[in-house]
Amino acid sequence: MVIVSIALVRYFMGKTMTITLPDLPALMNVREEDIRLDLACGAYAAGHLSRQLASDVAGVSRYDFDEALHARRIPTFTEEMLTEDLETLRELGSR
Repeated sequence: MVIVSIALVRYFMGKTMTITLPDLPALMNVREEDIRLDLACGAYAAGHLSRQLASDVAGVSRYDFDEALHARRIPTFTEEMLTEDLETLRELGSR
């Protein structure tokens, strides 16, 4: 059995999460670091974690995490975010 300990620390509770994966031949050559990065990218893409928290979970720098997101074609800036930013600029400009 492969055990991956994810350092997903809830700052106010000080807890960690452990994920146990089955003994599958396909997982035998997958490094723990890669599983952590894949999990963090998925959690970010699903909106569960910010980029900073996800990079902390993955155990990589924010720059390396952004590179991983780019390699997986996971956007870090969406049309919705652009629309919100433009609306904020309009509001600030009208003051």
